[in-house]
Amino acid sequence: MNNAHLSLLTELNQLFHQAIGRIADVDATSMSLERPKQSNHGDYAHNGALQLAKLVKLPPREVAQKLIDALPDNALIERCDIAGPGFINVFVKASAKQRVVHQVHHKGSAWGNTNFGHQRSLLIEFVSSNPTGPLHVGHGRGASYGDSVANILNKAGFKVSKEYYVNDAGRQMDILTVSTWLRYLALFGSTIAFPSNGYQGEYVTDMAKLIQSQWSNQLYHADEFVLLNLNPPTHTEDDEAIERYMDTLIARAKFLLKDHYHQLHEQVLSLQLSDCKEDLNEFGVSFDMWFSEQSLYTSGAVKKVVDQLNAQGYLYQQDGALWFKSTQFGDEKDRVVQRENGIYTYFASDIAYHANKFERGFDLLVDVWGADHHGYIPRVKAALKALGFNTERLIIPLVQFVSLYRGGEKVQMSTRKAQFVTLRELREEVGNDPARLFYVLRKSDQHLDFDLDLAKSHSNDNPVYYIQYAHARIHSVLHKWGQDLNTLVDCDLTPLTLEHEFKLMQLLEDYPDTINAAARDYAPHTLAFYLKEVAAELHSYYNSQQFLVDDVTLCRARLSLILAVATVLNDGLQLLGVSAPLTM
Repeated sequence: MNNAHLSLLTELNQLFHQAIGRIADVDATSMSLERPKQSNHGDYAHNGALQLAKLVKLPPREVAQKLIDALPDNALIERCDIAGPGFINVFVKASAKQRVVHQVHHKGSAWGNTNFGHQRSLLIEFVSSNPTGPLHVGHGRGASYGDSVANILNKAGFKVSKEYYVNDAGRQMDILTVSTWLRYLALFGSTIAFPSNGYQGEYVTDMAKLIQSQWSNQLYHADEFVLLNLNPPTHTEDDEAIERYMDTLIARAKFLLKDHYHQLHEQVLSLQLSDCKEDLNEFGVSFDMWFSEQSLYTSGAVKKVVDQLNAQGYLYQQDGALWFKSTQFGDEKDRVVQRENGIYTYFASDIAYHANKFERGFDLLVDVWGADHHGYIPRVKAALKALGFNTERLIIPLVQFVSLYRGGEKVQMSTRKAQFVTLRELREEVGNDPARLFYVLRKSDQHLDFDLDLAKSHSNDNPVYYIQYAHARIHSVLHKWGQDLNTLVDCDLTPLTLEHEFKLMQLLEDYPDTINAAARDYAPHTLAFYLKEVAAELHSYYNSQQFLVDDVTLCRARLSLILAVATVLNDGLQLLGVSAPLTM
């Protein structure tokens, strides 16, 4: 890597590592410069003298002086002061601080790109909602978080692939299919009571109407044939009886519709999956792969992993079911992989899916799960350990729930009664940009209170507006200046000596480290907070200084600085899926 593109902090650390090597034979990597809390203590502080004192058997302040004397000649450091028991306060030359502006201009949107990932391959799977209805606001948080993390990891030097795991097999899709069929029958006058555990949203009726227009009455059967020998549950019966009744309805639909049932199932799946893809695309979220759960069954992958676990002695039979000995690998209890009726559990297909991901050869796997799946982590990792996979390569960030507030009051939501707020409705109300940024303003494992009124406001309290307005302000000044921006790329920056200017330069320096920190912790909120800080400093600078001044050299220098700030704001917002408007 060319030295011109090393961060200032990296170069300073290299100088001190060389100095340490000249006075002691010791690993200096743990002795690094830090930013002091008080600006009068220098730009950076080094505590290496305190750590080396015992080794070289000298007082820390003497060691500090030896370190200062051993520093190689350089164009970065203005002076070093020894403070307290032996701290070295480092004051950096103005020219060394200013050069970052030219670096940003020359690298453009590549500024902040790092090699933290060392080009390791990484598969991130997120959203993966059952295709049984529209995406809701909870899915939206997972989508915004997962996509932002993927973008940040890519910028940090990983080779990232994004995947959506489609739960297109199993009982929930059967319930949606039967729910749609019952709504279809109702269009022909059926009076069959709709089961309480069916999918009740308006979207189910919409699918039924579409199917009626395409199929006419080909799927119709009279109520007496549908309910033959069936006993619909009363409102006093327990949940288990209600679920058993749903299973009998599914079996009845398959018997009456025969091959048409499979066609209806596939059409319902296709409609919901298409709606999901469209919703996510409009939200700026796309995937490289849509992986079908059903393919794990048709390919025999589920049977294969169950047979492998059995051959290794990790399964046993009890009450007719097949159990995995997950307690041997740290889980709190053993888990069923195949029920007494021979049907594999969701857990079995999840094992097969993760085994498939490992077998595809990715260096790292990232699963973004809802916080309610926290207890599921030990059992999945237990099965993978039993299969011989290195579970340290599997990272599972959790995304907490979202509550919406309007007018200070919590918006009531219930997915069971189809009274949830969909992602599409949220986007229509507040817009994509506020939704994308608000979702990542808190750590993913913290509950999120989403203030709809704030998200729509044009005020400095709205972080989306605040950051975007900083970007637009810069371009408003540049537009008013009206000259060729290329003349700002390598202009003289020596007039930039104000505190606001040095603070902005430091923030530009911090951008690559911010990307690394966000990538390391899978934490896009780190980047969001950084962008708010950059915007705050830009607004303060804007309010305190004139940019279009008569002094041509000073004017160009200031415009060059804010143009670099705009580059970083634009890039950071893009990583979070938020636009960077030129005007507001």
